[in-house]
Amino acid sequence: MIEFGLDRLVADPALRRALGGRRVALLAHPASVTADLRHSLDAIGALEDLELTAAFGPQHGLRGDKQDNMVESADFRDPRRGIPVYSLYGTVRRPTAEMLATFDVLLVDLQDLGCRIYTFLTTLRYVLEAAAQHAKAVWVLDRPNPAGRPVEGLALRDGWQSFVGAGRLPMRHGLTLGEAGHWFVRELGLALEYRVVPMNGWEPDAAPGHGWPLGERSWVNPSPNAASLAMARCYAGTVMLEGTTLSEGRGTTRPLEVLGAPDLDGEALLAEMRRIAPGWLAGCRVRPCWFEPTFHKHVGRLCGGVQIHVDDPAYRHGAFRPWRLVALAFKAIRRLAPEYPLWRDFAYEYEHDRLAIDLINGSALLREWVDDPAAAPGDLDALAVRDEDAWREQIAPLILYR
Repeated sequence: MIEFGLDRLVADPALRRALGGRRVALLAHPASVTADLRHSLDAIGALEDLELTAAFGPQHGLRGDKQDNMVESADFRDPRRGIPVYSLYGTVRRPTAEMLATFDVLLVDLQDLGCRIYTFLTTLRYVLEAAAQHAKAVWVLDRPNPAGRPVEGLALRDGWQSFVGAGRLPMRHGLTLGEAGHWFVRELGLALEYRVVPMNGWEPDAAPGHGWPLGERSWVNPSPNAASLAMARCYAGTVMLEGTTLSEGRGTTRPLEVLGAPDLDGEALLAEMRRIAPGWLAGCRVRPCWFEPTFHKHVGRLCGGVQIHVDDPAYRHGAFRPWRLVALAFKAIRRLAPEYPLWRDFAYEYEHDRLAIDLINGSALLREWVDDPAAAPGDLDALAVRDEDAWREQIAPLILYR
């Protein structure tokens, strides 16, 4: 049976010995639960040999109640323990000196999705930098990467760092949060006490979960629209829809597994995708569909589009490449309707001067490939393969689970 870092810390006093006499804080969200679904705030707060003095919540909040981009959470005081709960997605996104003064060691217990744009990764970078500046320690209680080990996508280019771009990672980075912390410490040259409480028994290549322990652990949404393992598998591609006028399925029961718009013909789109680059549809099933969002883009309007299915026997983990698949959908729309208003111009994660699609991809390269009528699938593939190979080589010494 798999043990997550939280479960190991709670069960083993020897792992906690180095925390004795030190003030402890916790960074967590709704999916920060033990195997029996106790929240880490309750599980750690009940340990008599630890002094829990503060808690922190990332984007969407400690309680996971905030729905969307730039919907902030407020600070509050935990009514059961009387400790402050600070928001790292409110008036600040980096912990302040006042917040840091409340603890000696920060325990980070966040379920990640293995995608560069998922902002818990950026929050980890920010707390590591702040901890290094203020002589604080950071321990990551490690959890699985539900998207598994595959690496995909262009690396973020210099100058494109943002809250959805913590560093020069590809879109799908293949690391656990604990491993990613080691990468930040190394790349940023940080001097601090950084530890990972590793999992026991995580086998990222094992079927059928390929990263997530299906049948062993319940899925708890780490954010409101991270509703399933299927979403986590698709997310490195479907998250790009946030930078477009297409719906990504927010306001439906399959968020970030579908794409569509009122003026889109799903059957024609899929046929064009198959014509342009059939290999980019490998490892999954793609189905024309209809849906009507109850909120967010195209609310109350019937949308035509497609759904990506990654939860049946046709799913092949190593062959499925969601970033290429959704990029191909964009290219197919451009081929079918060259003037289609695809790119959405709006404030995205506190950035007002750069297009959201470029922030999401860490450069303008993907958008330029989509918009260039002469650009072929092989052109984007060559750029991505170079970045993917370089990233695999770069992270090889940091892998904790083999």
